[in-house]
Amino acid sequence: MRSKIVTADEAIALIRDGDTLASTGFVQTGFAEALLSALERRFLASGSPKNLTLFAAAGQGDGQTLGLNHLGHEGLLRRVVAGHWGRMPKVARLALDNRIQAYNLPQGIICQLFRDLAAGKPGSFSKVGLHTFVDPRYGGGRINDATTRDIVKLVEVDDEEWLFYKVGRVNVAFVRGTTADTFGNITMEREALTLNNLAMAMAAKNSNGIVIAQVERIAERNGLPPRQVKIPGILVDCVVIAEPAQHMQTLATPYSAAYAGEFRVPAASIVSTPLTERKIIARRAAFELPPNGIINLGVGMPEGVAAIANEERIAHLLTLTVESGLIGGIPSSGGNFGTGVNMDAVIDENQQFDFYDGGGLDMACLGMAECDAAGNVDVSRYGGRLTGAGGFINISQNARLVVFVGTFTGKGLKVDVVDGRLRILQEGQQRKFVRQVEQITFNGQYAYDRGKPVYYVTERCVFRRVRRGLALIEVAPGIDVGRDILPHMDFEPIIGDYAEMDARIFNNNPMGLEAELLNLSMPERVTYDAERNILFLNFEGMYVRVLEDVQAIWDICELRCRAAGKRVGVIINYDRFRINQDMYDAYAEMDRYFLANYFSQITRYATSAFLRAKLGEAFSARSIAPHVFERREEAQAYLAGRGGENGRGG
Repeated sequence: MRSKIVTADEAIALIRDGDTLASTGFVQTGFAEALLSALERRFLASGSPKNLTLFAAAGQGDGQTLGLNHLGHEGLLRRVVAGHWGRMPKVARLALDNRIQAYNLPQGIICQLFRDLAAGKPGSFSKVGLHTFVDPRYGGGRINDATTRDIVKLVEVDDEEWLFYKVGRVNVAFVRGTTADTFGNITMEREALTLNNLAMAMAAKNSNGIVIAQVERIAERNGLPPRQVKIPGILVDCVVIAEPAQHMQTLATPYSAAYAGEFRVPAASIVSTPLTERKIIARRAAFELPPNGIINLGVGMPEGVAAIANEERIAHLLTLTVESGLIGGIPSSGGNFGTGVNMDAVIDENQQFDFYDGGGLDMACLGMAECDAAGNVDVSRYGGRLTGAGGFINISQNARLVVFVGTFTGKGLKVDVVDGRLRILQEGQQRKFVRQVEQITFNGQYAYDRGKPVYYVTERCVFRRVRRGLALIEVAPGIDVGRDILPHMDFEPIIGDYAEMDARIFNNNPMGLEAELLNLSMPERVTYDAERNILFLNFEGMYVRVLEDVQAIWDICELRCRAAGKRVGVIINYDRFRINQDMYDAYAEMDRYFLANYFSQITRYATSAFLRAKLGEAFSARSIAPHVFERREEAQAYLAGRGGENGRGG
């Protein structure tokens, strides 16, 4: 059998006018630069192939000339279906100028479509994208007026709404690996990511198309360990050996053995960074980190949360993931984003999105370009820019907790921290809190209806999505709401009781998040007054995120009650207390257990009217009388008035 090794020009000559091309890559990592540049070279020389359809999940390129920017010529492309457009401005300009048909779909959906097309399925069913700009009721992901065909349908199955995504066949797949044998078996030992290469190759082959692989070296047939083969040779038609400059591991790094997972790097020394607005935001967001949680951090400002986790020495309590397929370890940033070191595992991109879409993430921390009164967030199209959603929709819709981060205003904001108080030295020129976002990448009402906690963290304040919209819940020390917040928003948020942001955020010293996450302070929070036979539970500022948090409360309360040796009255301080929606039942079960075995009565107090109402609703819905008062004195008076009773409705 003849060798499949050919030149890039010979391989590109097989592409026909009107073909659909699927291209591999993730941001600045893993795209087939030699093949894309050869395709551009052929088109500029001959005008062919023309009218191609491009099918790409993640952004691929340097944002200037490399990667998919090679295809930014009028006539070369007819249609583009992409998850992210920001890395290919030349192609994005064609879309904005109505010179191509253009769609923006969730990155995870496109990854899964490769796999579904390979399996001969007509498309993909998913709830991802409902009530966003991808939903046919909001535009169906169409980018311009030249795009008229719907490729997303709203369907109903068992009285539930779903989206059905159908894109079509794949005629050509550009894939990439490290080593190929002469039959086309491909390994990826020096690649940082495996991405969708196998699924794309199968999709093209089962569509009677061709698969062109870019590699950096060749082995004899049968010379590759079979367990290292990521793309079998039966799927590959052509193998192209790329020059080193066109086969860099990432555009920022020619090759790193650590990114390839060959060894674990020693932990970097921890260096405290200056207290900028970005660090303030990352510090506040870090308070939401769930212990032992699985987390996705978006590109840009959210990356700072990982740095805070290292500073606070809590990184070992978290599992960070990246939608490119990384699980565990330390994600890279900047030009190496998508890669990482010391990973637990690297899986295919479509498998990572399966995990995300199924609810595998405990928390997502993502950026926000615009936010409106309904809590909708736009990161995909704003201010004349076409960026695309990337994996944002998959991640934000399915993580159990979502924290959006961003400066309160943009373009020129300058702040300073003096004696623990924040000062705005220069306001940014760009408003981020607008009356209505240009495009709904995240739907605040849809999230609230599904019981998802959503926070919006800035350097000067924190908002939360509540029943009637966006509510101000925290303000930084030194910030005046009437001077520093309301005049710089296009709408007025819901303002009731709000707290001051934790003072530790505005002090350069470590914040002690390890004790916060592990509830190490729990023994100090639960005290017993033997003279009055009252157990005091100080839950001020506490966040019950997971079952382990409920168990920590359970254990210390049982220890104190056994030491008392009799039933006790209980007063609980719920100021600034928070609990995840899916923890209420476990928390209520704990209450019932202690009322049956140890407590005579429970009274609660919280200065926040909103929190009192929320706790009251939650406890009443679970057949527990709330008795939530505004002040401690009221709670104590109620308990004293019930003295001697062996109540069960506390």
